Amino acid sequence: MEQLTKKEPSKKIQYSSKKKKIQVGFIIATIIVLIGALTMLFPYIYMFFTSFKTTTEAFGEPLTLIPTKWVSDAYLEIVKDSGFYMSIVYTLVIEISVIIIGTFFSTLAAFSFAKLKLIGKKTLLLIMMSSMMVPYAAVMLPQYRAFQALNMTETLWPLILPGLFGNISMMFFLITYMKSGIPDSLIESAKIDGASYTKMFFKLAFPLSKPAIAAQAIFWFVGIWNDYFGPSIYLTGKVKTLQVYLTTLVTSSSSNVDLPKLMAGSVLASVPMILIFFCFQNFFINSIALSGMKE
Repeated sequence: MEQLTKKEPSKKIQYSSKKKKIQVGFIIATIIVLIGALTMLFPYIYMFFTSFKTTTEAFGEPLTLIPTKWVSDAYLEIVKDSGFYMSIVYTLVIEISVIIIGTFFSTLAAFSFAKLKLIGKKTLLLIMMSSMMVPYAAVMLPQYRAFQALNMTETLWPLILPGLFGNISMMFFLITYMKSGIPDSLIESAKIDGASYTKMFFKLAFPLSKPAIAAQAIFWFVGIWNDYFGPSIYLTGKVKTLQVYLTTLVTSSSSNVDLPKLMAGSVLASVPMILIFFCFQNFFINSIALSGMKE
């Protein structure tokens, strides 16, 4: 009895020490995460406050975060500029056409590789996977020369056509999801009932994959919205996407860098992305959860 009574306090001491270690670890992890979050948020905070400064104050010394005098001239100039609205229209044309058609073909290809018995399926997957290892800079010049020969430069077609055939990274994500998320028994029972592959795709695969498709489509939308490199190659004239338009705000009529105007344009350009995140944050979380799924 004495031995039992001696062991019980020691167990309580060990449990309390473990609990303290967990609490200390949680506090340290929370502090690290908060520091990281503030570090990542600071450029956006600085961008927002600088957009309300005058050009003199934005470049003045010492550097201040909050403006001494709040000025909204930069926003008024951008809002009055018709080029700003046209750049949004051009960007949305690319977004809508590429995401709707490209997502459909990516989902169709994912279903074929995940659930159909294809000859040389592994070889085709390896070829497609190897194409992801080729950097865009390696194919940039040949692709530009091809579109130039077709008289498609200074148009939106070079930015639309490649995306119409789908997104390889999106396809591989959906392959993983369909393999683990759609049982083979469901496909086999549909075959027994006489369903065609087209019907299986539209009635089974597509509805069951909607969370994964939506998550990837949102990521694709954000990627196209923030894309500058591709549009800057093909669009050097009047036709400009939003990110290319923002570069025109760097200089003002006085040939000096108009930093507040550039920051104001960046704030306005980031508002739709912030709204998308808050409206569809569950899809972002689902995308992270689904990417860790195992068969």
